[in-house]
Amino acid sequence: MVTEHLLLRAEKADDLLPLSACAQDMAIRAADVAWIARERRLVLVGNRFRWENATRGPKHGGDTSRVRSALRFDFVTGVQRRHWPANTDTVLALLAVTFDDADGGDALLLSFAGGAALRVSQEVLDVTLEDLSGPWGALAIPDHDRD
Repeated sequence: MVTEHLLLRAEKADDLLPLSACAQDMAIRAADVAWIARERRLVLVGNRFRWENATRGPKHGGDTSRVRSALRFDFVTGVQRRHWPANTDTVLALLAVTFDDADGGDALLLSFAGGAALRVSQEVLDVTLEDLSGPWGALAIPDHDRD
């Protein structure tokens, strides 16, 4: 069985939307978020839902699966947290990676379900999403329309 590993980079504004779409619903434990100030790097490791396969549907070879992935931000000058959980075992669902409109779009905003967020300031836009493992079956497709 051939396993496709995703490797996406965002180095300009137009690159961010597809990267964010592929990272949507990535389940990340708060403990698996590392801000390495001396390397100017922020890394999040979690279980990414493979939207690129699920959207094809089962009839066209699509599946519902997850894969262990890393989301890395380089050239980081600062990281701010909002509504961050005190319990490091809390699992956060990443909703989107966007430009933070609050400051004219110079920083990135990582929005999580439940209101938690990270604001990432960078010298230049440099974001990488990379799969680290093979896929495994997911129990369900994430659903944002539930009450």
